[in-house]
Amino acid sequence: MRVCVIGTGYVGLVTGACLAHIGHEVVCIDRDQDKIDGLNAGVMPIFEPGLPELVSTQRAAGRLAFGTHLAEGVQRAEVVFITVGTPPRADGEADLQHVEAVARSIGAALNEYKVIVNKSTVPVGCGNWVAMLVREGLASRVQSARVAASPAESGGKVPAIPEPDALFDVVSCPEFLREGSAINDTFRADRIVVGTGSPRALAIMRELYQPLIEQRFAGGEPQRSIPFVVTDLNSAEMIKYAANCFLATKISFINEIANLCERVGADVEQVARGIGLDHRIGRHFLRAGIGWGGSCFPKDVSALTHIARDYGYDAKLLHAVIQVNDAQRQVALLKLQQHLKSLKGKTIGLLGLAFKPDTDDLRDAPAMTLAAQLLKLGAAVRAYDPIASARAPGLLKDLRVFDDPYALAEGCDALVVTTEWPEFQALDMGRVRLLMGGHHVLVDGRNIFEPAVMKELGFIYAGVGR
Repeated sequence: MRVCVIGTGYVGLVTGACLAHIGHEVVCIDRDQDKIDGLNAGVMPIFEPGLPELVSTQRAAGRLAFGTHLAEGVQRAEVVFITVGTPPRADGEADLQHVEAVARSIGAALNEYKVIVNKSTVPVGCGNWVAMLVREGLASRVQSARVAASPAESGGKVPAIPEPDALFDVVSCPEFLREGSAINDTFRADRIVVGTGSPRALAIMRELYQPLIEQRFAGGEPQRSIPFVVTDLNSAEMIKYAANCFLATKISFINEIANLCERVGADVEQVARGIGLDHRIGRHFLRAGIGWGGSCFPKDVSALTHIARDYGYDAKLLHAVIQVNDAQRQVALLKLQQHLKSLKGKTIGLLGLAFKPDTDDLRDAPAMTLAAQLLKLGAAVRAYDPIASARAPGLLKDLRVFDDPYALAEGCDALVVTTEWPEFQALDMGRVRLLMGGHHVLVDGRNIFEPAVMKELGFIYAGVGR
């Protein structure tokens, strides 16, 4: 099928490359000429394992292209994906200005029936709103044509407005991608959710995703099929928010338990394993630490609480999830103050900057929050991240970024593990201790080290919930 993906951010780029891999002809559109030029030169705007190779292969096969001409992309396509950003406003509400602009532009470009797929994370009810904007874009184009056409040129005939509902259907198809494993999450998805009331649109979406559903593509697993979940528009939009909010809730819950474990003398790692073996609970997202961050959980939990307020409901649990996470970000700072007392003039090294491993995403990363707090308190702050270090310079004044973890450790009063990169578990921690200053404080904000081993090496060790 011919597919147009509008937006070459994280979701759009991964979606476009993966759809090309399963056999579709895809063009990814973005108004940022520099980004498109980079993509055409093989330069990825994001770090995602396997993505450069996938994009290169599909471009070479002629199934994936990049451009800036939205109207051309829309007019050639059978299916049009909206994958632009919906960042949070100051009050937590989703900013939909990019979705609005794209929807109007799609309407102005319509030439024949299209399925318009909203893959951006949007508040419940936006499917109908997008449809309205597409109609307005179409009507605006027709009106402009009427004004431009002189009676002589048109033979006295006024251009007719096409019946808008015959030209498109809007579908909700939320993404469930994890940064660092987005390609696998697409090819081995837990489910594909499609929200629509149109049998015609549903048939096209089922055809589009059939190679994924049946795992009929290069590298697929024919013995495994992916559930294809059909809902109404509003339910599909709610599924996305509900999923992310539940995962954020699990993390905040285990962090709450971790704080209790420290007080009663229990080990949260053992507690998490014990409760995670219960199939009703599950072991995933029960890792205690210094809080969640990134581009999805913070904005989605805030957006859903805002949606609840719009409908006269106080989402108390979601408010608590946010409050627990905000408090958890103070844990590392409090442990540093406990062991070093005043932080003014102390040198603190952060192992990790990205909000999670296998990504260079610094958005709402706990490490960046901690760095800002430490600098404010007068500490000298250093940081090392295997991938995200290149994005950090300039984000925080006076934050020194190193390209080697051992160079980072030299002379530090304390180290804080802020991202659980596997590389950090492979460090020679005996060497690290010898390089450090006199205090040898190790705050393990992700519980990647064994406390007894670190204490044997001479560290003053402080984990989370241990």
